[in-house]
Amino acid sequence: MNDLSSLSLLSKLIAFDTTSYKSNLDLIFYIKALFEQQNIRVELNFNAEKSKANLLASIGPIDQAGILLSGHSDVVPIDGQQWDTPAFVATEQDGNIYGRGTADMKGFLACSIMTMLKASELQLKRPLHLCISYDEEIGCIGVRGILDQLSATMIPPIMCVIGEPTMMQLALAHKGKTVFKAQCCGEEGHSALAPRYVNAIHVASKLVESIQNVQNYLREQGHQDFGYDIPYTTVHVGKIAGGTALNIVPNSCVVDYEIRHLAQDNSQLIQEKIIEHIESDFKVKIDVAEVNQYPGLKTSATIEAVQFIQKLLPDTTPVGNISFGTEGGLLQQALKCPVVVCGPGDIAVAHKPNEYVSIEQIHRCDIFLDKLLMSLVN
Repeated sequence: MNDLSSLSLLSKLIAFDTTSYKSNLDLIFYIKALFEQQNIRVELNFNAEKSKANLLASIGPIDQAGILLSGHSDVVPIDGQQWDTPAFVATEQDGNIYGRGTADMKGFLACSIMTMLKASELQLKRPLHLCISYDEEIGCIGVRGILDQLSATMIPPIMCVIGEPTMMQLALAHKGKTVFKAQCCGEEGHSALAPRYVNAIHVASKLVESIQNVQNYLREQGHQDFGYDIPYTTVHVGKIAGGTALNIVPNSCVVDYEIRHLAQDNSQLIQEKIIEHIESDFKVKIDVAEVNQYPGLKTSATIEAVQFIQKLLPDTTPVGNISFGTEGGLLQQALKCPVVVCGPGDIAVAHKPNEYVSIEQIHRCDIFLDKLLMSLVN
């Protein structure tokens, strides 16, 4: 441990290609070995194929409520991106560390792993936990497999800190998201006789029209939270695929759409409203399946746990909402504890070529987590 720092550990973590469609086990086993050398309790939670795993590490008294740090091991693909430096080699330049996952979110993982290692040399009065999940980037999939284990084996934490990149600002809320795939059915035929048949694209257009109407309702009469750039729940059609040739009436059209909802809105009720507003002749020809969902996050700024975190950060630290999603809502539901998001790096450079995190951001995260750790000692 003596030769490790958050920056040197970040370099090691970047070298593991943990793109979401690949295994994360090499990285997980590396972290597990680091922890076990320091007698830190480690549990792994595998997917069905045993190709990926969540990691839960704990140190300190198990009969006390502690603090949970949470992050994800996977990164988004580099396919088709033009990088100026090797994506899976941490490259230091102009005060920044470049590499895939530096901002999102191996910078926080490095800092939190170092905090766990430091904790192993202290006598904690309350426990410190670290959960590292897989496949967050494709719908918070991995963490769902460990929620029951967390709630069954852990006294509900005082709070949870998710280290997604916020530039070390404190975020208390984000919207939830539900993804739908609609199969719109028609009846194929020659386009010269088109009125005799049911055009699946026309059916899909009725769905899109209803989505637009519901979006207008949400904008004008729905809940509002002006902590967001878009203060209301949104419904977005992202992809439509239908038809095979111009002279054939299409018998199938697929519409992919999403609802990004405020924490106080229910995406299922919104979905029901979308279908309800479609004419019955078209409604029976639409089959909608939910593909993925995660709940929104909303933590009150006035509760004691948030005020405690604020004392560990500089006085001028902004508090607000974030535009992207996390596992925060899932953890909040499962553990019944306050959840905040605070981590190094800028989401604006995540998922892009030449992703980076500044060394200054890593240092700021180290200072924050050191103070957090010492609060568990005193």
